[in-house]
Amino acid sequence: MSSLAVSPFRATRARFLFERNLMVYRRVWMVIFSGFFEPLLYLFSFGYGLGHFVGHVTGPAGERIDYATFIAPALLASSAMNGAIYEATNVFWKLRYRRTYDAVLSTPVGPADVAVGETSWSLFRGFIYSVGFIVVIAALGLVHSWWGILALPAALLVGFAFASISVAATTWMRTWQDFELVQLVQLPMFLFSATFYPLSIYPTAIQWFVRATPLYHAIQLLRGLTTGVLGWEQLAAVVYLLVLGSVGIAISTRRIHRILLS
Repeated sequence: MSSLAVSPFRATRARFLFERNLMVYRRVWMVIFSGFFEPLLYLFSFGYGLGHFVGHVTGPAGERIDYATFIAPALLASSAMNGAIYEATNVFWKLRYRRTYDAVLSTPVGPADVAVGETSWSLFRGFIYSVGFIVVIAALGLVHSWWGILALPAALLVGFAFASISVAATTWMRTWQDFELVQLVQLPMFLFSATFYPLSIYPTAIQWFVRATPLYHAIQLLRGLTTGVLGWEQLAAVVYLLVLGSVGIAISTRRIHRILLS
């Protein structure tokens, strides 16, 4: 099998998959927007409810910031992650049951186009969640730096990383029960990636484990931008997410090519 034949760079018709999804969802658009409210509930219940008792916590540079400011960028990163993962799991239905791509491949669209197109659509759903959430936290005064303008493209990068790796993971799933494994990874990552508490409160062994998770790097990037505290950690997060997204889309392209054309 030629590596060029399964390269995502050959996905010149991926936009057709994106347009197809756009036409499908235009009649059920509330399905997409429904996931926007979950992080908002966490923000108001934890950031302002629990935050009343927590007071201030340690920020990115060791400064003291209020609790709502601390968790808002983390929930923004989680919004991008959740939107990307939720949409990527629909690839399983199209791939294994509905056989959508069998019909798609009867056109000039190829497996690389399918992989890139579905990843782009999953990224787009995470982007929609992020836009709405950024508007809300900005209106609440939880963005404390002009660097926060870059939070939106940063959220797009987060969505790309999670969308590509989620589409790749979906290609290995055989039954609906396999999605329990997704929750087994997603929920602990959401709870323990310095989302609600500073990393310093964890034991050293757990800290090293947390630092390896993609959501932790996404949160560090967005927290630095919204508070205006930037350093090498944010640059490392950008590199980490770019590499993760690139690896994910390369794997998903090869896997979809193998499944549909083998």
